[in-house]
Amino acid sequence: MSGSFRRGLVALTLAGLVTRLLFMLLEPATAPAGDERMWLVWGTEVLPSEQIAFSPLRLRFIFHPPVYPYFIGALYALFGTLTAVKLAQCVLGGLLVPAVGRIGAGALGERAGLFAAAVTAFYPELVWFSVHFWAETVFVVLLWWGFERLLQADDRSSAGVTAAAGLLLGLAVLTRETVLYFVPLAAVWLSWRRPGGGRRAAVLLGTALLVVLPWTLRNWMVFRTFVPVSTAGALNLWQGNTHLTRQEVYEEYWAVHGRMQKYRYTREKALESIWDRQPLWLFEKLRDEMPQYWAAHGQPIVHLERGAYGDVARSRAFAAIVVVLAPYLAVLGLFVVGIAALPRNRAVPLLLGFLVFYVCLHVAAHGYPRYRLPSLPVLFLVAGQGWVFLRTRPRPRLGARRCWSAAAVALVLGLSVGPSLVRWVTDPWPPEWARTGEEEALAETPAPDGAPDPVER
Repeated sequence: MSGSFRRGLVALTLAGLVTRLLFMLLEPATAPAGDERMWLVWGTEVLPSEQIAFSPLRLRFIFHPPVYPYFIGALYALFGTLTAVKLAQCVLGGLLVPAVGRIGAGALGERAGLFAAAVTAFYPELVWFSVHFWAETVFVVLLWWGFERLLQADDRSSAGVTAAAGLLLGLAVLTRETVLYFVPLAAVWLSWRRPGGGRRAAVLLGTALLVVLPWTLRNWMVFRTFVPVSTAGALNLWQGNTHLTRQEVYEEYWAVHGRMQKYRYTREKALESIWDRQPLWLFEKLRDEMPQYWAAHGQPIVHLERGAYGDVARSRAFAAIVVVLAPYLAVLGLFVVGIAALPRNRAVPLLLGFLVFYVCLHVAAHGYPRYRLPSLPVLFLVAGQGWVFLRTRPRPRLGARRCWSAAAVALVLGLSVGPSLVRWVTDPWPPEWARTGEEEALAETPAPDGAPDPVER
């Protein structure tokens, strides 16, 4: 990497950090909402309590992975303030910038890498998450530094770098379980047509397994059931495939006594629901979930709709909504261009493969704008390639196959994003669920208002 690229990346990293710190200082007064309250209760009340004292064997926590509540709990115990948690997340959020930039430089070139790093530094949704209490900031940073080390391991054939990738990906799994199912695919990619690739794949899988295994053993010791990480996936899969309403699902869920009984019951109901919807299940899910996953919406807007910022003037609310959505729509447009201009190298299939994997995962369960956050760096990177292509003179000539691929992606995204854009024009704001107090958003936590089950405390 050239000296100018390194200097540019350092400047963007500092700019991303300063942007997050400024937002922390200048954000209007707000209160935790939704799952934020659940994370805070576990981190600040349950973990440090005398009964638990941070012991995983005393903790009755299995619905979610453990890293984020321990992240909150450790910082809160050390400093006695949630400001320390926000500051740590601002630093972590800034560290996402060099990870994305380095991946882009290696996979697509330095200009595309700097573009992707710049978007990462200032992207409103990433900035917003860095000062709110969701697992996304920690998860995304661990995940994409894991990818950065993975790509470096592929280039260097280094066991140490490969182990670092496995360590980071394992920690990411313990923050959000969704990536657990991609680690074996990453190992296959690492071993494909590379001398010594099988050995590096074994190191990657072995290291990730060593990180995750202690929590799996803890689950067995506490609950006497094999649960690799957490039990949330079964409920989400059932909720996303049943014809029952969300409220009906939760009422049936709470009627089952015992955490493991709930887990087995929801897993069986999820598989039963999927089987009952054959043979049209996949087509129905694509129709229903793609518009939810790619919707022109975002968690900062949900926070605004919930009234967590208080009574905000309509003009100011819509200005904030535009600030959140305009960069997203611009990135999608450049992403379509970038698809047509992508180079052919080993990194591109890994990045696009992760994007497809993550979309398919949420099509199988259920889509929601917040769930796409871990896949956003892929959009930034490909959009960077589109930006470089549009600014290149003379512009390279694209073949028919590339143009058709870009057109197909544009069609899918248009059909997915279009309904939410129409709703912004036709539906009232704030939405009906916000006015009635009945939240429309699909929550990951089954407890009312995101609070943990009192029995688990």
